[in-house]
Amino acid sequence: MGKLTVHALRAVLGLVLTGTVFVQAMMVLAMATKPDGGSFTMTGLRVTTILGMVSAQLALVCVWRLVTMVRRGTVFSPAAFRYVDVVIGAIVAAALVWFAVTILNAPGQRDDPGVSLIMGGVGVAILGVALIVLVLRMLLAQAVARDGEAAQLRAELDEVI
Repeated sequence: MGKLTVHALRAVLGLVLTGTVFVQAMMVLAMATKPDGGSFTMTGLRVTTILGMVSAQLALVCVWRLVTMVRRGTVFSPAAFRYVDVVIGAIVAAALVWFAVTILNAPGQRDDPGVSLIMGGVGVAILGVALIVLVLRMLLAQAVARDGEAAQLRAELDEVI
């Protein structure tokens, strides 16, 4: 991976992470300081929004770590699986949060139930992304195994020479 690609990806990851943290802070501030002097309220939609952003932030941090491993040439190691597993978990958590948002939104969509169906379809698509990352994890496992085999063959060849 080239330096320009790494820097561009890190810039995007940094902007998204900063943006989600800013939105979370503004949401908490808005909930804590109601203009009518009311108390701090946590609605289901607010909680699911914050949880969804936390899962996205977790995935972003893990992708950042994986990009660092790629840059250093250490991505084909067992340590990479930890980050990939967390990314998969974060995507599944985001899908579950999205399904919760769909359920919370459904009563308001009685006149147009198609919206809830579309939102459910988006949740299934998010789970599809988790499956794609799982397939990529399997490819990483194969690459790590091949890298280990190559190292062993190099060591045997060095002994012969």
